[in-house]
Amino acid sequence: MTTVARKLLGEALALPEDERLELASAIVASVHGPIDADWDDAWLAELERRETTTTDADPASDWAAARARILSSLGPR
Repeated sequence: MTTVARKLLGEALALPEDERLELASAIVASVHGPIDADWDDAWLAELERRETTTTDADPASDWAAARARILSSLGPR
């Protein structure tokens, strides 16, 4: 990273979070082309979907169930 880029990064990191997010989005968009107008709506809908499907289950019990399924699919050793 050049000295100029490091200086810009330092200044950007000093910005409030909402301004850093806006700046980061603009930089990414400049590399990946024009912004898709439907992207924000689709992403917010996905976040809402994930939030409604999130459970308060114990992550350890989820892991135990997943591990048991994986081990059973591998068969006897």
